[in-house]
Amino acid sequence: MNALKVFFTLLLGLLLTAGSASAARLLTPVDPPTEAPAFTLQDTGGNRISLADYRGKVLVVNFWATWCPPCRREMPSLNRAAAWLKKYDVALIAINSGERADKVKKFLQEQPLDFPVLLDPDSTVSTQWKATRLPITYVVDPQGRLVYRALGSREWDAPELLVPIRGLGLPR
Repeated sequence: MNALKVFFTLLLGLLLTAGSASAARLLTPVDPPTEAPAFTLQDTGGNRISLADYRGKVLVVNFWATWCPPCRREMPSLNRAAAWLKKYDVALIAINSGERADKVKKFLQEQPLDFPVLLDPDSTVSTQWKATRLPITYVVDPQGRLVYRALGSREWDAPELLVPIRGLGLPR
């Protein structure tokens, strides 16, 4: 009887841990941090934006596509996260992987975003960043190194995700 009680206690603990982990999955450290691949892409307004534009800042880079349901689901929380992170001088951008500009612009009419959306129509940058599964998000430190990644969707306005990102930009 005691072994059965222990088994069910462990099982309950695993289920609760799995439930909370899926509800608020965290960031995976990139160990060791590696240099973020350089890029220059156009945003949906035709402006050229490069990784070098963000040197010295913490940058969150989300790779996504309109055909990807988890990508679409996480966009509202990314928008809220971008607004919160902006207060701490942290930038957030989204790079659309493999789609035409008109398709992305149509999506943005339905789901307006307050952060830059860049276009990678031939997926060259996505491939360089190893964004072969979507969504995937990277965090780049002020020195231009990849320090965190998150494969799969997240609730990006969760404090357990935002606080470590904000901490990268604080003076040491």
